[in-house]
Amino acid sequence: MLTYSFQSAGSKPLYQHLYQCIKNDIVQGTLAADEKLPSKRSFAKNLGISTITVENAYAQLVAEGFVYSLPKKGFFVTDIRKSLSEKGNKNSKKEDNMEIGAKEYLADFTSNQTCSEQFPFSIWAKLMRAVLKEEREGLMVNAPCAGIRQLREAIAEHLKAFRGMEVEPEQIVVGSGTEYLYGLLLQLLGMEKCYGVENPGYHKIYKIYKSHQVACSYVRMDGAGVLVSSLEQNGVDVAHISPSHHFPTGIVMPVSRRYELLGWAAKREGRYIIEDDYDSELRLAGKPVPSLQSIDIEEKVIYMNTFTKTLSSTVRISYMVLPHHLVNRFSERLSFYSCTVSNFEQYVLARFIREGYFEKHINRMRNYYHEKRDLLLKQIAGSSVAGCCMISEEDAGLHFLMEIDTSRGDEEVCAALEKEGIRILSVAQYYENPEEKRNHIFVMNYSSLKKENIKMAIQGLEKVFVGKSDK
Repeated sequence: MLTYSFQSAGSKPLYQHLYQCIKNDIVQGTLAADEKLPSKRSFAKNLGISTITVENAYAQLVAEGFVYSLPKKGFFVTDIRKSLSEKGNKNSKKEDNMEIGAKEYLADFTSNQTCSEQFPFSIWAKLMRAVLKEEREGLMVNAPCAGIRQLREAIAEHLKAFRGMEVEPEQIVVGSGTEYLYGLLLQLLGMEKCYGVENPGYHKIYKIYKSHQVACSYVRMDGAGVLVSSLEQNGVDVAHISPSHHFPTGIVMPVSRRYELLGWAAKREGRYIIEDDYDSELRLAGKPVPSLQSIDIEEKVIYMNTFTKTLSSTVRISYMVLPHHLVNRFSERLSFYSCTVSNFEQYVLARFIREGYFEKHINRMRNYYHEKRDLLLKQIAGSSVAGCCMISEEDAGLHFLMEIDTSRGDEEVCAALEKEGIRILSVAQYYENPEEKRNHIFVMNYSSLKKENIKMAIQGLEKVFVGKSDK
């Protein structure tokens, strides 16, 4: 029988400590491939812990591929060496293009993935069991197109508490990711309209609009955000913006520009603003910036947010808040669609929010990212890179900008860092027009960066930027 000590667990949840112990034994070969693990009940009894603790540890190991289960037989160790070998043989260009993150990096400053240790597995598992026990009837009934009432009520309460937004559940539409919701909005607002996206910005948004064969224009920005003059020049009807924290520049739109944009939208019927508030909960300093929707009195703002930043990039649940006058139009034109999020996930998330777990999780994640950001900035400040770089926009969201004083081109720098196991992109790569590109400013997205790799990552930066190598 496997035996582990929990004296070194510290404040870490027991299931995480057990998960890490088993994982280490698998990686080191102490547990052989296809070896059967103890049953949950006997393992818990032997270790003096609860069955739920073992269950949660096993669930995380299965989710990460270290363990597999067979019905009525139990849990077994995955042959990870065989899996790695098979993965290495799959070298087709098609698969490489589809799996950009397939390569293992020492530090990937482009990844939005959340570390598995930060997901509330034990709480999620508890809520899943409660839903299966108490919501059996609701699980078997088709949800409304906009999502189950309980989740929309919970989201409305959350928005009031965290964003100061007074919205009704009827205004909220739940969907499996913002990309799906964009498609619904195009049908709701009109395919004949011209949609404007930020330049620089997240290029995927432009690609989604173009894939629906609608007119879409890049809109210029200055230090305060989207320029109203550019919206006018491009004949934009619907502006897609991220005023609370722009990606990649980190700009937080000042209130003067917000009212200017609301004025632009109010000038003509059929104009709207899509407010993408993708990571507003994770502001690390100061008070949260009020949403554009909360100061909109003309009902011109459609608010959008997602749980992928706060929970996990694989939790494909997003939502939008429609102005009152669009709610009936949505019901009349689009209610024939089925909700794309399963009832089970919606009920679990509704309880997670309503019972206060989401608020606690956000606070914990803020502290976690705050510590990680501070550690990263401290390591940069204490390195030779500090003499040739300038940090900015570090207080909002999960990335900051690092401007480097170098004569090398951005692509050359990125290629050199790639050889050191560091993946990074420059702000220039998020511009559409080459003449508008800003050189030597790099986006430092630290959401998936492991704390234990920070020191080595900084050494890689030193090697590339100042020619210093660790010996």
